[in-house]
Amino acid sequence: MLKCIAGILQPTSGQIVVRGQVAAMLELGAGFQPELSGRDNIYLNASLLGLSRRDIARRFDDIVAFAELEDFIDNQVRFYSSGMYVRLGFAVAVNVEPDVLLIDEVLAVGDERFQEKCLDRIHEFQTEGRTIVVVSHSAAMLRQICDRVVVLENGKVVTVGHPDEAIRAFRDCLLAGEVPVAL
Repeated sequence: MLKCIAGILQPTSGQIVVRGQVAAMLELGAGFQPELSGRDNIYLNASLLGLSRRDIARRFDDIVAFAELEDFIDNQVRFYSSGMYVRLGFAVAVNVEPDVLLIDEVLAVGDERFQEKCLDRIHEFQTEGRTIVVVSHSAAMLRQICDRVVVLENGKVVTVGHPDEAIRAFRDCLLAGEVPVAL
């Protein structure tokens, strides 16, 4: 679903309408070129998200500082840990200032302090009125950042509601042997 919203895949039926700029954190390291440095990958990924070279240069220091990768930015990303990938990917995504941010479980990687930093940025986006779509099986994360949760089973909506209500419905599906996906 997130790949359809991001425009990577086309839906098999229906349509998806997205208004504004989208930044997606869908897969760990997706879009990174392992032979390129972190610096080069920032320019590559931010340009794919629609920023000009000048805009990237202006935001570059903020991206690197958010990712906390100053000492590693000129290393090839193939030598980065999974946590470093997430740091860099998230830093690029949030610094392009998207209208819609798509996140797929990637915040589960990285240390606790960095996760808190990401959650703080997500809360800033919420305060600014931006749209954030999170796919997660973490009830705690959904409670922390969502004001509305959709539970899907086989592409069909099971329920939409307050996180506590939706999480109960999600768990009911699990107990019934169904395989729901929580947003």
